[in-house]
Amino acid sequence: MTAGDMKIFSGSSNRKLAQRICEELGCEGGDIHVGRFADGEVQVQINESIRGMDCFIVQSTCRPCNNNLMELLVMIDAFRRGSAERIVTVIPYLGYARQDRKARGREPITAKLVANLLTMAGADRVLAVDLHAGQIQGFFDIPVDHLTARNLLAEYFKQQGLYGEDTVIVAPDEGAVDAVRRMADVLDASLAIIAKRRPGPNQASVMEIIGDLKGMRAIMLDDMVDTAGTMVVGAEALLERGAAEVHCAATHAVLSKPATERLEQSVFKSAVFTDTIPVPPRKRLAQMRILSVAPLLAEAIKAIHANASVSVLLNKRQTHIVKIL
Repeated sequence: MTAGDMKIFSGSSNRKLAQRICEELGCEGGDIHVGRFADGEVQVQINESIRGMDCFIVQSTCRPCNNNLMELLVMIDAFRRGSAERIVTVIPYLGYARQDRKARGREPITAKLVANLLTMAGADRVLAVDLHAGQIQGFFDIPVDHLTARNLLAEYFKQQGLYGEDTVIVAPDEGAVDAVRRMADVLDASLAIIAKRRPGPNQASVMEIIGDLKGMRAIMLDDMVDTAGTMVVGAEALLERGAAEVHCAATHAVLSKPATERLEQSVFKSAVFTDTIPVPPRKRLAQMRILSVAPLLAEAIKAIHANASVSVLLNKRQTHIVKIL
């Protein structure tokens, strides 16, 4: 996509989202070949001049996360060696973000490692959506624009009539409380918290629920759904505590096995995600809704290119850009 001295290119992880961003901006995608050598090494060839340009690379580091991360690093190097004026990595979903601290001895802090890799490869700026933890921004030694899709999710539920005093927004764990509180404010809803423990990775058991649920329409909100174990167990507990119905909402549809099967057999009335990670047809369910973050990212890209404020998008209502795919 070309707009003045700005060009947008896509890696292979989420080409449809990149195309939607281009459509929002009214331009075509940049000409780039991203492939593999016979042994699996990443091969990148930029087929047009990028000298002196603002180059935006759209790439989610989702499954296969190692391949997509390496692809992004090689692309950044290609743009740096092609004399791009500024390289902005648009990372709708940042993999390895869950490993942001040492919970036990002799563990890596992989989120910091990834931040270092992106910086050393030559990225000048990062545009991300709903990082697993806000403090990951501090792992980067380059500017990070951290957007949230939660306003988009809130506007969707408002359009569905899910707001007001008979609605409760539920945090599936203590880490999601701040995000849940902000969504509750937008929807004029109450707040509930699930206190749980994890016996092991991707395992969860409910300990206690704080908040009034009797007769309420509950929306469980998290940044991602991976195996869906936490969400499904939590939803069952909410119904046991008197909730009238339960909905699932998350920005990133990681949906590792057996998430789809669990969601399909769950008590959720709906499951709402965004397209930060592509959801293939085999994982699409009847109760699933996918909202596009393309309009939000397009606005941010325009602001970055114009050296304007991106922070105004954080509290902006997304009424006009709720697009269901």
